[in-house]
Amino acid sequence: MSEKKPDLANPAPLGLMGFGMTTVLLNLSNLGLFGVSSMILAMGIFYGGIAQIIAGIMEFRKGNTFGTTAFTSYGAFWLTLVFLILYPIGNAQFTPDNAGMATYLFLWGLFTFIMFFGTLKANRGLQTVFLTLAILFFLLAAAHFIPSLVIVAGAEGVLCGFSAFYLSLAEVLNESYGRVILPIGPMRTD
Repeated sequence: MSEKKPDLANPAPLGLMGFGMTTVLLNLSNLGLFGVSSMILAMGIFYGGIAQIIAGIMEFRKGNTFGTTAFTSYGAFWLTLVFLILYPIGNAQFTPDNAGMATYLFLWGLFTFIMFFGTLKANRGLQTVFLTLAILFFLLAAAHFIPSLVIVAGAEGVLCGFSAFYLSLAEVLNESYGRVILPIGPMRTD
């Protein structure tokens, strides 16, 4: 007799919320509501970074290549971003210049845009998260040369973060109730 494997929990809400909350906080800072402080850096390390990497590892266990790649990569993004902010303190020679940071953000935008195509068979909520995130990365890259774009990127980033926040809560509540409480849009089956 073969043993039935236990059902595994859906790790996506954890990863989405870690990404969403951290993205909202950083982009409220980009809007000028408050500065980049230990609050944002701690969220970047622990919730945006480590929690997303944990979600990525859990997606690996479930056999979800897309989820593994996305959550592990964006968890690493948050950890590298915090490092890029903190390491130059006392090591000014390692501060990235505008072109370097723009390239870093552009490459994340390119990765995200390509990953967006992987969402086209998923629900509209996930498509929204990835499309708004690609736009956010491109806006942030451009803002290193056109500083006034930081405000536009901040507003777009809050939208992006809240789209992940919503999708996370929708997945938790819909699963908990066994029916649609918060709609996330249809999935393509073709």
